[in-house]
Amino acid sequence: MAENIYDVLMERGFIEQCTHPEEVRELLGKEKVTFYIGFDATADSLTAGHFLTIMAMMHMQRAGHRPIALLGGGTTMVGDPSGKSDMRKIMTKETIQHNAECFKNQLSRFINFDNDNAILANNADWLLDLNYVDFLREVGAHFSVNRMLNAECYKQRMEKGLTFFEFNYMIMQSYDFLKLNQMYGCQMELGGNDQWSNIIGGVELIRRKENKPAYGLTFKLLTTSEGIKMGKTMKGAVWLDPEKTSPYEFYQYWRNIEDVKVEECLGLLTFLPMDEVRRLGTLEGAEINHAKEVLAYEITKIVHGEEEAKKAQEAARALFANGGKTDDMPTTTYAKADLDEGKDILTLLVETKLAPTRSEARRLVQQGGVTVNDVKVTDVYQKFTTNDMDADGALVLRKGKKAYHKVKAD
Repeated sequence: MAENIYDVLMERGFIEQCTHPEEVRELLGKEKVTFYIGFDATADSLTAGHFLTIMAMMHMQRAGHRPIALLGGGTTMVGDPSGKSDMRKIMTKETIQHNAECFKNQLSRFINFDNDNAILANNADWLLDLNYVDFLREVGAHFSVNRMLNAECYKQRMEKGLTFFEFNYMIMQSYDFLKLNQMYGCQMELGGNDQWSNIIGGVELIRRKENKPAYGLTFKLLTTSEGIKMGKTMKGAVWLDPEKTSPYEFYQYWRNIEDVKVEECLGLLTFLPMDEVRRLGTLEGAEINHAKEVLAYEITKIVHGEEEAKKAQEAARALFANGGKTDDMPTTTYAKADLDEGKDILTLLVETKLAPTRSEARRLVQQGGVTVNDVKVTDVYQKFTTNDMDADGALVLRKGKKAYHKVKAD
């Protein structure tokens, strides 16, 4: 008998909350369950934050269950207030549609949509043409405003002001679950733990309106030891699109995570057996770096393929061994005439994205955190020209111990 996927997800550290744990475990053990996860199309690429839910989706599909990836063509027009201190910026229909297409292409790399093994749906199909009065009668009547106001997602917005516009979000997400239940027999909604209130809304709506069982389950949110969401860098989000975050940068992000997070991430973000995860998690001191290499390699392999993972790993090792010289290093190429005239260090740091602003670049130099071709830069006004390039015709900028960038002239 195959292992119950509920136990697998529990052992690997995914499950945070579940509406009916015993019923859900029994259901997942005895029949093929259709479940859904929603993705609001707020950008043109999925992020490292989405990757955890995608991994859960892959585990579920491998165990024989059927995922629905729901693109939020409709809900994105409102914006989920959960975990947000401000209202999301309003996006055009065209932008949302474009983003949804990008998500569709990315999700197809992880989930098998052939032969009805998974379904790709878009809530724009039923949300954008709703009749408001009918919707209020059919769905709104089942929601208690008192209970909604006590929901975690709204509580933190009450002080700053919660618009009625956003207040509708929970009802819309709950309606999504109802529609997917009616159309595809969807019995479960999965999502990050910040979605708990919205998920319960859908579970209760189906149970009231359809008199049918429905279930919700939430996953752990990936956070640093300070409780900040993981998948963010000085440059912003860590994207799954290689054009936005290169496979090398993606690898380096995971290679450099905190020691205390290595075992957790190995369990959640790789398919390594749990015995191996626990073994790697016990490594200490310098040996923990081996576990981080395994983590970075395995995640990069799932997202970008084995070849890119190998290249990223070799580039990272070469950087470490050669004091920063490798062909796979992130590189910026300037016109030779520009570099002949010279570029000051602050401009170089900002243009190579090693620093987000000139003031941050200045702080890095003043703190002694910047070298060019292994020589520490101490003067914030220092200029570099083609004459400063090494024998390979490059300026190798290093920030701290691990962030490198090569500058070349064309």
